[in-house]
Amino acid sequence: KSEHELELKVNLAKQAGVTLTMLEPTDTEDSPAEEGSTFKPAIDSGRRESWFSKDESLDLQSELQALQSKDASSSIEDKLSGEDGPRFVDGKLMNREQLMGISVGSAGGWSLEVFPGDFVVHRRYGIGRYDKTVLKPKSKLTEEEREASEARRKEIINELMASGKQLHEIQAVVEKFGTEEDLDPISNPLSTLLEVAYGDAVVHVPIERAYRMSRYRAGDAAIKPRLSRVKGEAWSKAKRKVEASTVQMAEDVLALYATRETLNRAPFDPSVEGRVHKFAESFPFEPTPDQRKCFEDVENDMVWRSRPMDRLICGDVGFGKTEVAMRALFRAVANGRQAAMLAPTGVLAAQHYKSIVKRMGDGTDHGFNVALLRGGMGKNTKKGRELRAAIAAGEVDVVIGTHALLSNGMSFKDLGLLTIDEEQRFGVNQKERLKLICNNVDVLTLTATPIPRTLQMSLSGIRDTSTIRSPPPMRKPTISYVSEFDAALVRDAIEREMTRGGQCYYVVPRISQLKEAEKLLKQIFPELRIVQAHGRMPRGKAEENVADFAEGNHDVLLATTVIENGVDIPQTNTIIIQNAQAFGMSTLYQLRGRVGRSDLQAYAYFFHKNDFITEQSAQRLQAMADLHELGSGFDVANRDLEIRGAGSLLGTEQSGMAARVGFDLYMRMLKKSMRQLRGLDLPMVPRSNVLLPDGEGSIEWSAEGTGGGENSGGSNGSYIIPKSYIEDDDERSREEGAARLAESTQRLVEVTGSWKEKYGNLPSELQGNLKSLHLHACLRQLGVDVVGLDESTGDCVLRSPGLRPRHWAMICSQLSRKSPPAGLDVVFPARFSGSDDDTEVRGGTKLDLKELLSDPRYSDDDEEWDALDEEEVEAMKEISSAVDARSLADVDVYDFPRFVIRGMRDKIKSGSRVDALLKVLLPPSKVVFKKQQKDKEKARVAAELREKREIMSKQKKEQEKIQSRRTMYSGM
Repeated sequence: KSEHELELKVNLAKQAGVTLTMLEPTDTEDSPAEEGSTFKPAIDSGRRESWFSKDESLDLQSELQALQSKDASSSIEDKLSGEDGPRFVDGKLMNREQLMGISVGSAGGWSLEVFPGDFVVHRRYGIGRYDKTVLKPKSKLTEEEREASEARRKEIINELMASGKQLHEIQAVVEKFGTEEDLDPISNPLSTLLEVAYGDAVVHVPIERAYRMSRYRAGDAAIKPRLSRVKGEAWSKAKRKVEASTVQMAEDVLALYATRETLNRAPFDPSVEGRVHKFAESFPFEPTPDQRKCFEDVENDMVWRSRPMDRLICGDVGFGKTEVAMRALFRAVANGRQAAMLAPTGVLAAQHYKSIVKRMGDGTDHGFNVALLRGGMGKNTKKGRELRAAIAAGEVDVVIGTHALLSNGMSFKDLGLLTIDEEQRFGVNQKERLKLICNNVDVLTLTATPIPRTLQMSLSGIRDTSTIRSPPPMRKPTISYVSEFDAALVRDAIEREMTRGGQCYYVVPRISQLKEAEKLLKQIFPELRIVQAHGRMPRGKAEENVADFAEGNHDVLLATTVIENGVDIPQTNTIIIQNAQAFGMSTLYQLRGRVGRSDLQAYAYFFHKNDFITEQSAQRLQAMADLHELGSGFDVANRDLEIRGAGSLLGTEQSGMAARVGFDLYMRMLKKSMRQLRGLDLPMVPRSNVLLPDGEGSIEWSAEGTGGGENSGGSNGSYIIPKSYIEDDDERSREEGAARLAESTQRLVEVTGSWKEKYGNLPSELQGNLKSLHLHACLRQLGVDVVGLDESTGDCVLRSPGLRPRHWAMICSQLSRKSPPAGLDVVFPARFSGSDDDTEVRGGTKLDLKELLSDPRYSDDDEEWDALDEEEVEAMKEISSAVDARSLADVDVYDFPRFVIRGMRDKIKSGSRVDALLKVLLPPSKVVFKKQQKDKEKARVAAELREKREIMSKQKKEQEKIQSRRTMYSGM
């Protein structure tokens, strides 16, 4: 019966349009290991331990086991034997089904994974405790279900009458209709519900409404939250306070956006991209799909945006973040700028130095001057002075260094890019210094586990983020063990690795513990070849020892966290971490990433001391056991955020607000507040690929294009400025970039107007090319990333992945005729229009805004907003890149919103198509630009006013304090 009921719950959830997976309770089986190992992990990689798993339940279990050993009744033994038997939780005997967790989600992208006892947050009811799934009769039936139910009940009554049943027997059956005793699935349709306990009630949430729930996560994750009360206004009041807080935060975020857009620097020259692509060919591996996306994101930031780049690359250790940085460094120096790479340790800096010299330094075809600035090369040393002078004079192209790069005496001639590796390892003071160095400089940050504040900025959209989740080929997940320290287990781990001809890392948290650890290892394996590495060794000694270990001259590298970054030794596939409770989450994850860099199975052992375990350290170790899959660095950072709290964002303490409603709901409320403030949140694209015949309208650089070639004094025919018009190379390149990346057609008119004042009337060839620049300004504003002709219909199709019906309705309402431009149709696929079929809005026809927005999902006040937001986020992730496309057939166009100009190929002759596009795109693009500028200004003013009010409030409090002191002294 139990198995049948579970199957029924899953099937009913499927009928409701969601997937339901039942998750087994904590698995007590041994983790997989090689034969011959006697190791058994103490903390398993199953579900998290619930807040409600208390010591009392363990005591009860031990008492029962004692009873069983004293010939207790066979019935109790039978009940408690076997993996499907009941267990004690909260002092209650619970069966297997009651302990099973659930994973529920939809094709749209939202998902929820919880186990009995986990705290959850429901948007309407507040913080509750998930208990179990149940089957209940549906409270609301559709018209079809109601008709089928009535027909089935009549059929049942007729069958009973035909079989000769008495009237009272038939009446008894009729009374059961619609109750839990009515087991007929047609007469009484059932629904899978999630049972959630609250302070004063139990709420049953339909499985298809589970997207309204999220697992409770907040700063003090170790502290049990108070359950909300369904009755009363307490939860509503708490939500309103948090909502007011998110509105203020949204104003700050949008004000920051506006400030960032005012920052400008000369973009990198697209004509140099040919050299970058040639450099990329020296990469010995095939890039993963996520790496390719990161390459494109960084290129767009550096070449196709006028504001300085500030991008975070989040990827697992060994997943290829360094190659993303390498190509960015090359792009900077190939453009004649300097580049710097900042690393937290000398070992990591030395590793990067060797890699960069090998790829682009002296002895290669590129021949760039690469230098290493490290500890011991201070400004008072001879080497330090010479290197700093060379950097200041521009003689060094790429400099790699540790904290010495942040010293006050450091200066660059023309720094174009700063790459920061393992950003989480730098403190507040270093980051404040970075802000001064990075003024109008592109910044690329690499990390495997972003700190909570950085992660929160990424999730809220404040910081541009690219994620590498796809692992390199043949890579295997590292098997992780967590256990109390045991010398026998250390022997097993090292012996296993030595048997297969490998090497081991042995890590301790403090230098003072190295001697004791080496003594222990020598006692176990007297012949073991051990070498040490730590931060207090003489200059270069640690790197020398690591290099010696990498050559296979030692069996074990005994080290502190100095090897956390930059050590890549494929033949080392076992790491033992002693006193793991003393390490932070990021450090534990980075250390585990030192192994598993080949196709061999890797092992990580996290040994701890029970006497020193705290609630948070236990959660960190549990996370290491749970999150062992490839690409789980972002999940580790999320768990760290859950354990430590969201902290401070934009200088405003928000962790208290997040704790009131849970971090997930807080971030959703922040997104909603930002959408309401922005009004028109149509996402711009940095670059549009125009694929019209004969290259018409394209501004992409190609070697075959006019002006192609690095020494021609121009970039491409579409945005080239003749050398006879602006003679100075630097000035001409700067003006080309300003025109190419003008944020609007109005801005482009201002740029060309300034040219007329400075250099005279525009040459005729430049006037013609300006139309293409105006076209691209319109396309970027409308979020169009690819334009091309459909070969079968001759229609011109413009894909705009971020366009939604609400956007088009708002844009058209601001046009002069309150209707879409004639000749410009818009098609919304069914999943974006809320209907069963694609929705097409014809150009030139009167637009019914209410009809376009009739889908209740598009109401910001409706609870359905959460599902809409998740689906839109997932839809944007699915977009195939259009950068390298050569025709519409190369990209997925018809699954996304798109503009369509019917019959352009046949109706409009070649050479006039840019004019035709401008005619229909200019009006809506101007509306978008004006509205977005207005929203930014509004947010900026609101943030300034609030800041002034806060200053006045502080001044008032200070004056009150002074007045109270005066009153006190005068009364003495």
